[in-house]
Amino acid sequence: MTETLDMTVTYAMHNALRRELRLLAGATIRAGPDPREVLRTAGWELFRAALHAHHSAEDDALWPSLRRALHGHPFSLVRLEAIEAEHAALARLLEAIDKALTDPDAGPDLFGELTGSLATGLRGHLRHEEEAVFPLAQAALDQEQWEWFGRVHAQRIGADGARILPWLLDGAAEGTATAVLEQLLPESAHRTYADRWQPAYAEFDRWGTRVDLTVTRF
Repeated sequence: MTETLDMTVTYAMHNALRRELRLLAGATIRAGPDPREVLRTAGWELFRAALHAHHSAEDDALWPSLRRALHGHPFSLVRLEAIEAEHAALARLLEAIDKALTDPDAGPDLFGELTGSLATGLRGHLRHEEEAVFPLAQAALDQEQWEWFGRVHAQRIGADGARILPWLLDGAAEGTATAVLEQLLPESAHRTYADRWQPAYAEFDRWGTRVDLTVTRF
């Protein structure tokens, strides 16, 4: 499957989310019997912010365009509806985790169950989206519709770009990084990314394994 510029951004986000799920699992093991400590790190907050930005952009810009393009194709629409249902289920899991963090009666076992369900559900969702819906989107949407999705995606990252963009491109190939920055960041800000955002991120220990996160700022 040939990736357009817009799909490069989307696949980069998927790869970043998979990377963070692996790091979350490792951080949870290091945290010992109480995984709640992991969910109080900046890594969890950044993961959650990036996932919300990505899914809300798909829900508000990509899926409506695709739904209109698939009118009269009921089997393809069912695939899209399944993806939308997965988004809703993942959002409910995140809400449950947030509520459990403030509930004194929520013990470590509940957090282990919730984070395990999130990891399993998100991995399956990313694979399902790539296999069942992305090919439909590439075939059905025109350049203008892709550009609209790209603009909405950039807006949802918005003021958090100083954190999310270096996070998104952590470990990405040079060509992928160039494509993503060209779409999501104004050219006037590329130097800021290279000189400030990326170096700051390189020193940022989001999962709490190297430095005191309370003194790390972007």
